Amino acid sequence: MNLTNIKTFGELKKTGYKSRGIKEELRENLLEKIKKKETVFKGVHGYEHSVIPELERAILSKHNINLLGLRGQAKTRLARLMVQLLDEYIPVVEGSEINDDPFEPISRFAKELISEKGDKTPISWLHRDERFSEKLATPDVTVADLIGDVDPIKAANLKLSYADDRVIHFGMIPRANRCIFVINELPDLQARIQVALFNILQEGDIQIRGFKLRMPLDLQFIFTANPEDYTNRGSIVTPLKDRIGSQILTHYPTSIEIAKTITEQEANLEAEQKNHVKVPELAKDLLEQISFEARESEYVDIKSGISARMSITAFQNLLSTAERRALHNGDENTILRFGDFMGVIPSITGKVELLYEGEQEGAAFVAQQLIENSVKTIFPELFPKIEKLQKENEENPYDEITQWFFESSGVELADNLTEKQYNKTLNEIEPLKDLVEKYQPDLSENERYFVMEFALWGLAAFNKLSKHRFNEGLQFQDLYGNYINNL
Repeated sequence: MNLTNIKTFGELKKTGYKSRGIKEELRENLLEKIKKKETVFKGVHGYEHSVIPELERAILSKHNINLLGLRGQAKTRLARLMVQLLDEYIPVVEGSEINDDPFEPISRFAKELISEKGDKTPISWLHRDERFSEKLATPDVTVADLIGDVDPIKAANLKLSYADDRVIHFGMIPRANRCIFVINELPDLQARIQVALFNILQEGDIQIRGFKLRMPLDLQFIFTANPEDYTNRGSIVTPLKDRIGSQILTHYPTSIEIAKTITEQEANLEAEQKNHVKVPELAKDLLEQISFEARESEYVDIKSGISARMSITAFQNLLSTAERRALHNGDENTILRFGDFMGVIPSITGKVELLYEGEQEGAAFVAQQLIENSVKTIFPELFPKIEKLQKENEENPYDEITQWFFESSGVELADNLTEKQYNKTLNEIEPLKDLVEKYQPDLSENERYFVMEFALWGLAAFNKLSKHRFNEGLQFQDLYGNYINNL
């Protein structure tokens, strides 16, 4: 039976419909999903054995929840996905400002309407997508915004005195009755505003301008916050903390594979880009490694966090760099090159908070350091490790490459080389070609040239070669030959 066809309270009662509070609703629907082995929080990766079990336990316990974590850790996404645990539709008294349940009305309007019309009281149906309210905590938020205030215009129009509770204009929280209500960045909410939430969370009543209304609001509160040692804008007052049932710590991806899954899911690339730009798997690994390096960098304030959005925007910039190059060269398709990573620097500089040392060096320098550190981390996974101290006469797999550069003037890889010119330039370095074929023999044609350029970057990062950036591209030379030439 399609319940949404029911238009009156009497018809609804005949169906045997039973209303339930939002916390019971969430709990019972979650239990059903768990029994059916359904994925509850789709699209959230890396939390399967940490955050999600804790969140599910909090829902089963019917707790209000605080999601505590650094920026870009899917806190708001988790809150929004909880909407999927609500019933598809619930009945409300038609015309009610606060989504009154016809079985348990709490507003004066609904009570008087049901008293007057009884079973003929009109009802409407509220879809679960409309049962999510969100407010970003900012210093200018007032009690009137959240709870409500006396409306002098309403009092004048209805010719009511201020002693009549019908002059009240309800704020966001009462209007979100029977909904999930999210307050993002809770510590930013002024302490006196946080105090106004005490009664709603614990006793269920609201107080507006001298009116003490016993209105047992039916709400599922979700708060999000950054760790207090990061934000200096405020904190969560202790009595409010005490009224929040569960505090759940979120975290960043713990592996490159999880990070890659998140980035590809969230990048929202154009189909044209994905079809025209081939991306080697190594490039994706390097891109994610940049974020891991940033979280360990001496130049970056790790307390501020490195958002997952950095990898997402960097991936978008990376493909756009390759796409732009292909368009300039008149190529319909292209393969990503390591030099394209220079295009992700703007995505990094805007996403990291630098310490004093980082500010002294400059954001662009720090971004390049993060890219080079990523190369140094991944290089030993593909090629023999380069030791800082090498024994005399000890055979080294990189000797032939360094000798080639010593005997030549090096190579220049301009940003806008055509595919043919780019491949020809790298193939001229015979020892480099041999190195890649020896240690990475199973590479596809799409990946081989990327790995060859990656090897050059790795040798430069470990001071086997010199790397110089000029306006139109990169130049690789012998480390000491370049020094001698500059004398």
